[in-house]
Amino acid sequence: MSTRRFIAADTDLTAAFVRVEGDLFRHMVKVLRLKIDTRVNLADGRGTECTGIIKEIGRDHLAIAVEERHAAAPSGGGPRITLIQGLPKGEKMELILQKGTELGVNEVVSFQAERSVSRIAADRRDDRLRRWRRIAEEAARQAGRPDIPAVRLTRGIAEAVRDSDHDLKLLLWEEERATTLKGAMAGRPAPANIAIIVGPEGGLTAAEAETARQAGFASVTLGKRILRTETAGIALLAILQYLYGDLGEGLPSGKGPVSPLTP
Repeated sequence: MSTRRFIAADTDLTAAFVRVEGDLFRHMVKVLRLKIDTRVNLADGRGTECTGIIKEIGRDHLAIAVEERHAAAPSGGGPRITLIQGLPKGEKMELILQKGTELGVNEVVSFQAERSVSRIAADRRDDRLRRWRRIAEEAARQAGRPDIPAVRLTRGIAEAVRDSDHDLKLLLWEEERATTLKGAMAGRPAPANIAIIVGPEGGLTAAEAETARQAGFASVTLGKRILRTETAGIALLAILQYLYGDLGEGLPSGKGPVSPLTP
């Protein structure tokens, strides 16, 4: 039988015995009904994994005797990708986190756009972030990723782009008429890291787009095709993983110019 693998975020994997509590404990014991002497693999989502055997099951925890500890294998080739997402309505952010994690996004930065319908009160920000991080963790577990995307919530686009130092920075903007996605990427060397900005349902204002451009983002159009906010980032992630990552044949990072959107 293959060793079951779990992501144990915020768990110290450096001890001889690893204590597992909370949701992961309940999943392992109540749902999967794992027993004493079951061999399992744990990953902390930050690059460390360990393999061990369940030696104790209590009322609210289990203990694993570590047999082997090692660095986690990379989650895939290609660039690191940050999705900067204008806060959408309802539960759309959860869908974006789930599918973005499946497609290998490394960081999701949500920002309160001027046209965002949803508003998160200051006293609820921590709770919302905890929920989003749990969703990313669960999506990473189901996708078999050894790492968990970082998730941040910022108050506006200026804060979201302030520290962006990515090789390729793209702004999907419905008001852009001249520069296409294909044109913006033509002739560029394969980037080591990429950031993309997607607005909320109502799009970005001209002032927000200018803030992004001042931070080095190139505004691009997807032509006549109109995508919902929860679709646009996912679609672009798939395109970028095809061009530069491990979706299909992919292209290794830093290996010279590419011809966008060609086999």
